[in-house]
Amino acid sequence: MKAHDPTDAAAAFAELGRIKLGETDLDGVLSHVAVLAGRTLPGAAQVSITLLRERGAVTAARTGETALRLDELQYERGAGPCLEAAATRATVEVPDTAADERWDGWGAYAAKAGMCSVLSLSLPIGDAVNGALNVYADAPGVLGPATVTLAQTFVRYAAVALANAHLYDTTASLAQHLQAAMESRAVIEQAKGIIMGERRCTPDEAFAILTKVSQDTNRKLRDVAAALVERTQRG
Repeated sequence: MKAHDPTDAAAAFAELGRIKLGETDLDGVLSHVAVLAGRTLPGAAQVSITLLRERGAVTAARTGETALRLDELQYERGAGPCLEAAATRATVEVPDTAADERWDGWGAYAAKAGMCSVLSLSLPIGDAVNGALNVYADAPGVLGPATVTLAQTFVRYAAVALANAHLYDTTASLAQHLQAAMESRAVIEQAKGIIMGERRCTPDEAFAILTKVSQDTNRKLRDVAAALVERTQRG
C-alpha cells in the first residue's frame, strides 16, 4: 500500500479547480479525475469512473484493467457497488470483498482478481448524468473512515469540475450544430438563387427542385446545394 502525504489532498483539490476546459474535453477531465483520485486517496490501487447513460452503464475512465473488468462484470449482472452508488447517489463500502455476499457473489470475483476492498461514491455530473467514483484496494480493510471522508470531499470537488466540463461540451456541441445549420442554410439559399436565375422560377419552386434532386440521388439537401454552387463558381 502506498504512503500518503496529507498535503496531497489540498494539492489535488487545487488541481481540480485549475482544469482549463478549453484545453480538454469531458473525457479528458474524467481521465484526469481518475488518475488524481488514485494519487490522492490512501489505499487506492486502481480507480475507475462509472457513468450511467441512456444506453446503460459504462466505465468512462480507469487507471487499471482490473478495475475495468470488475466494473464490466457489474454491468453484465446489473448489480454491484458502483451501480448502487451511481443509482442511489450514496457511498457504498465493501471492506472485505471475499466476505461480502451482496450482488450475487460479485465480491468473490473481485477478491479472486486481487481487489480485496472497494469504495464506490456517487459522482453527480449534471441533472441528466450521474456516475460513481470507484476505488479498488489490494488489501482488505484499508479503505477506512479516513479514506471515506477524504473521498467524499474529493468527489464534491470532482463533481464541480465534471459538471463544468459536461456543460462546456454540451454548449460547444450546440454551437457547432448551430454553425453547421447556418452554413447549410446559406448554401441552400445560394443554390436556390442560382436555380431561380436559370429557370425564372419562384423560391418555393427552386427549393422543390433541390429537394427532388436530393431524393432522386439519395444525397443530403445541403450536399446537392453545395455541388450546384461549386459548379456554378467553377463555370
